[in-house]
Parts: sequence; C-alpha cells; structure tokens
Amino acid sequence: MAIQTPFRPAPLDPADLANCLLPLGQALMLPRDAYVSEEIFAWEQEHFFDGGWMCVGLSQDVAAPGDQRAESLGTSGILLARAQDGVLRAFANVCSHRGHELLPCGTTTNHSRVICPYHSWSYGLDGSLATAPLFKEFDSFDTSQWGLVELPCTEWHGLVFVDGSGQAAPLEEQLATLEPLLAPYEMERLRQAGYHDYEVAANWKTLTENYHECYHCSMIHPELCQVSPPTSGENHVAAGGAWVGGDMDLAEHAVTMSLDGQGSGVMLRGLEAAALRKVLYFNIFPNILVSLHPDYVMIHRLTPLAAGRTRIQCMWLFAPESFEKADFDPGYGVNFWDITNQQDWDACASVHRGLSANQAHPGPIGPSEDAVHQYVAMVARSYLGEKVANHGVPVTA
Repeated sequence: MAIQTPFRPAPLDPADLANCLLPLGQALMLPRDAYVSEEIFAWEQEHFFDGGWMCVGLSQDVAAPGDQRAESLGTSGILLARAQDGVLRAFANVCSHRGHELLPCGTTTNHSRVICPYHSWSYGLDGSLATAPLFKEFDSFDTSQWGLVELPCTEWHGLVFVDGSGQAAPLEEQLATLEPLLAPYEMERLRQAGYHDYEVAANWKTLTENYHECYHCSMIHPELCQVSPPTSGENHVAAGGAWVGGDMDLAEHAVTMSLDGQGSGVMLRGLEAAALRKVLYFNIFPNILVSLHPDYVMIHRLTPLAAGRTRIQCMWLFAPESFEKADFDPGYGVNFWDITNQQDWDACASVHRGLSANQAHPGPIGPSEDAVHQYVAMVARSYLGEKVANHGVPVTA
C-alpha cells in the first residue's frame, strides 16, 4: 500500500544550501538549522525515514518461518514476518481492528499467525485476516477487507530494508554501483557475535559525517592510528546510488582492526589479496554504516530520536568458520571498535553542543573531507526539493 505524500522542499534558505553544492575547496557544510532544528528533523522523518528505503535490521533476526519482529520506521512502526515459504514481509505494526500494536517495538516472537494482544484478531503470515472473534455474527463482515497494510520489503546481503512510502525505486537499482564492492564479503552468510546499543546526544548527520573522514583520527583515535594510517586510502565516487564511502589501509604489522592488529577470526573467504589489506567504509543512505574488514563486518544502524539525539545499534558479524575455532573470541574487534566508537560519540556530542550556539555557522570542507562533501551535497539536493529517486542521484521532478 503506497503512502502518497507530496514532496516539499525543506524550510531552509536555498542560498545556504547552494553553498553546499559548490566544488570542493569552496563548498560549506549544511546550515546550522539542519542539525539543531526540530522542524528540519520532522521534515527528515517524513521525507528520509518514512519516505524511502530504510534498513530495519538483519535477516538473521527473522530467519525462521514464523519469526516476527517489530521495529521503528521513521515516525511509524513496522512488523516483519517470515512466512512458511521463507518469504519475508513487512506490515504496518497496526491491528486493522482498533489500531493496537501487534508487537512492542524491538521485540520478537515466533508463531504461525500474527496475533493482536488486544482483542485476539489474528492474521496469516501473508497479512490476511484469519480470525476476528465474534465478528462472524455479522453476515456482512468480509475478512478479505481487513488484512494488514503491507509495505515493500527486501533483503539485500543480509540486511532488511523497508520502504515506508511504497513509492521508492527498487533498492537493487539504488545500490547497483555498490554491489560489486560489497558482494565479496558475503554478509548474508556471516553470523553476529557482538552487539552494543548506544544513545548519543548528536544529530544523526553529524555522526555520519564523522564516519566519512579521518581528518580527526590523529587527534582522538590513538588506537586506530596504530593499526590504520589516518591519511591512507581513498574515497569512492558513487556513480549514482544511495551511498557514499571509501577505504583505508591496514598498517604493515596489522591483519585487522584490533588493539594489536591481530585477531582470532577466519579471513572472509571471498576476498582477494588486495582486499585483505584494506578496510572499506560505506554509508547506505539514510541510516546504515557498513565497515568491511578482512575478517569481520561491523554495522552501525542509526535511529534518529530527535534533532540532537540518535540511537546507534552496532553489530559485529564474523564468518561461520570463525565459530568453529577453539580460540575464537570476537572481543578483539568488538572491544577495539567500542573504544573508537566512544571517542567518536564524545566528539560528535561536542559538535552538537557547539552547533547549538546561536553564533555557529557553516564551516568549510577540507581536501581530505571529499566524502563528507559528497554526503553533504546529497542531503542538500534533497532539501532543495529535487526528486532524488535514488537518494543521491538528483532527478528533476
């Protein structure tokens, strides 16, 4: 069911946004209100998080037939349900009777039907209404008219995406240029072995911008700089698509990102020699950060809670072969990135406090912040009201 919402430009000065679209060396960051205004945050919820593809979790969280999980989607909630034939579907987390949530957000169950806990209306895993207690007394009651509201849902390399608008272009088209870079890591076969849940007092875009540059690394990440030179690597030009990213090299002594550069996991089987010496960093717009290591993948899933507050769920995935090793301990990757994450969160919270001051104004974008430039331009074009069919591929409306 498509949710038809008219597109409208963000309530920001177009002249300020034009500064974001200038060439690198002249371009400025987004206007201050883009980070601190609740009005802009509400626009983003409508147009970014309710208005297109958004990652709502991992396929392995709803892997078995009958698995059901509720998650937030922008201002709404969705229910994921895996049918007996293996097909994963997404529904508005709303009972068709009186609107009660079918599952509390963040919870999981397994059942052959979706059952509302309020009046016991039940639905098949395809969303069709199965039972409505006592309503059979009405001869005119047609169960076929009262199924759940289904939303487009797709699985891509072990990630689950839902389109809250029902209008977005196919996800595979939006990520076609990223596919060959990410496919060798076989994320869909990896298994989760670590999880952290953070809440940061910063805007979600500040967190993403921080992710896109290592200009700050020598100042706040001493551990990272020991295993990955902060000036190494290069950023990719996303030739169309809903992503921005690049890579960094491993130091000569390091085989992975850990405190000593060593790890107990198995190298991912699909990687060529060159990939074993790099770590790739990609933002899938709007809410996923994927960090691809030679022996594990780290995923950050961002859920904006307010203009200055963001939840970040961080997951670490390892090859199945790693779990077969007697000495395998995922802590070498989890602990390293927990330290690094906390350093980043402190910096981003400080940025938000600074931007909250009335005196704050957009700063320049430096030569080593070219991925930040790509990202800022992507957001600015969306704010300006262009129909961004692929979130970053501007198409004239």
